[in-house]
Amino acid sequence: MGYRLHARLGFRVSRLARVMQARHEAALAPEGLTRLGAAVLGGIGDEAVCTPSALAEYVGITRPAMSRLLRGLESRGLIHRAPGGDDGRQTQVALSPQGEAALRRVRLAGEALQAHFAAKLSPEALTQVTEALALLAAGEADPSDF
Repeated sequence: MGYRLHARLGFRVSRLARVMQARHEAALAPEGLTRLGAAVLGGIGDEAVCTPSALAEYVGITRPAMSRLLRGLESRGLIHRAPGGDDGRQTQVALSPQGEAALRRVRLAGEALQAHFAAKLSPEALTQVTEALALLAAGEADPSDF
C-alpha cells in the first residue's frame, strides 16, 4: 500500500498530543494559566521541585524560558522566590496561598483530562499504551536540549 500518513505512529502521536494540549489549555484558560504554568505549580506543590533549574528540567523547557514563566507567575502572586541553599545563592521557589488555591483548581482540570482519555481504554490497554510511549521515548534527547 505504500506510505499512508494517517497510519503513521508519528502522525497519530502528534495529533493526540495536540488534541490533549488543546483540551487542557481550554480547561486552564479560566485560571489564566497555560499547561506549562500549571505544570510548574504542580512541580512546586506536588513534587517539591523548588529551584528554577530543576523546574526547567521537570517541565522540559530551557532555563531562560523558565525564568520568564516564573516572572509571570510571580507577578500574578502565585509564587514567591527567595534566596536559598547553604550559601543563599540558589533561588528557591514556593507557592503563595493564591498559588496553592490555583493548584487545587488546576489539578481538577488535569484529572478530568486524564479521566476523559483513560475512559476510552481498558485499564490493561491504558497501562500498555503508557508503557509503550515510555519505551518509545527512552534514550531519546529531550527537545529542550536542541
